[in-house]
Amino acid sequence: MKKKITIIGGGMSAFLLASTLNAEKFTITIYEKNKTTGRKFLVAGKGGFNLTHSELLETFIKKYTPTDFLEKSLENFTNKDFRNWLDKIGIPTYIGSSKRVYPKEGIKPIEVLNAILKHLKEKGVAINYEHTFSDWDKNNKPIINGKSIQSDYTIFCLGGASWKITGSDGVWRKIFSEEDIKTVPFQASNCGFEIDWKPNFIDKHEGTPLKNITISCDVKMQKGETVITEFGLEGNAIYGLSPQIRAQLHQHKKATIFVDLKPSLTLENVYSKIIASTYKNTTQILKKELKLSLAQIDLLKIYLSKESYLDVKSLSENIKKFPLEITNTAKIDEAISTVGGIDLNAVSSNFELKKIPNQFCIGEMLDWDTPTGGYLLQGCASMGFSLGEYLNEKN
Repeated sequence: MKKKITIIGGGMSAFLLASTLNAEKFTITIYEKNKTTGRKFLVAGKGGFNLTHSELLETFIKKYTPTDFLEKSLENFTNKDFRNWLDKIGIPTYIGSSKRVYPKEGIKPIEVLNAILKHLKEKGVAINYEHTFSDWDKNNKPIINGKSIQSDYTIFCLGGASWKITGSDGVWRKIFSEEDIKTVPFQASNCGFEIDWKPNFIDKHEGTPLKNITISCDVKMQKGETVITEFGLEGNAIYGLSPQIRAQLHQHKKATIFVDLKPSLTLENVYSKIIASTYKNTTQILKKELKLSLAQIDLLKIYLSKESYLDVKSLSENIKKFPLEITNTAKIDEAISTVGGIDLNAVSSNFELKKIPNQFCIGEMLDWDTPTGGYLLQGCASMGFSLGEYLNEKN
């Protein structure tokens, strides 16, 4: 007789789990609280559907915090494996100029979702919509829509706490905590960070990108670009520093980042170009010799004293290491992802809850972190695959 598997929540970790499970061994049911599944999946695809990243696995794994938590899963189901899986269900992919992986041009996010759902349906996976988990009964059976569900294995894929409109609200954390399962408060990640801009700078440059820069916090560096917002900064050059910024905010109530406005040049190169310039005006030198944007120039001009701006040594040092103070993160609901949720010590190496045997947690509901660029989706997919393989081998 087949064993029954209950998957609570419908996202990438749930999809890969259901796809990987052996349908000859298990009856598989996904319970989704919304009227449709994959809503966060679709929202994430609006700005360009970045599925994973093509970099070498050795460096890929290092993008995750803590690094060792997902190492085994990422080795079991790599970025290449993910692309092969997508291709098999009818979604060919390509590598963009940023080395990020996208569906072949012309394929929309909804088509990717429909291909996944078609694949699961063909495999015999049932999806019950408008079914909400609310608690466990006295025998540790999950209660869904007020009824206890009999199951051999239960897997929770309840997501984090960002983008409540998609159903990812994190309200489940209270339920787990009351069951004496250790959880960690949610925090925003891959989000905007607050900077108290000077009015004469932000009035002029709100919405302006800072391109081809490097930002560092502690010993971590991130290349890319950011956008200047009324709130502060957002974009891939700062998202990847979320763990370091949060740590400083927690310890000091503020964080300091350093912006390299010209990462293609060394400090010596910058100094030499300024000294050797035939232009007499400093602003012209920065514009013509160093090709700095107007926003970059104003950042230096408005924030540095007149003496520092006109002093070649000081100016060069600030071009290469311009300090900015961060005072807060954006609100959780405005973040792309969250950290917090189930404490990693509350689950085994196979994601099984130590308090409740044969019940597991995977996906963003666990306390791990990674930058945008395909890493979030890949992490969830790798966890789903790895747990599916584990359950197949166990039964």
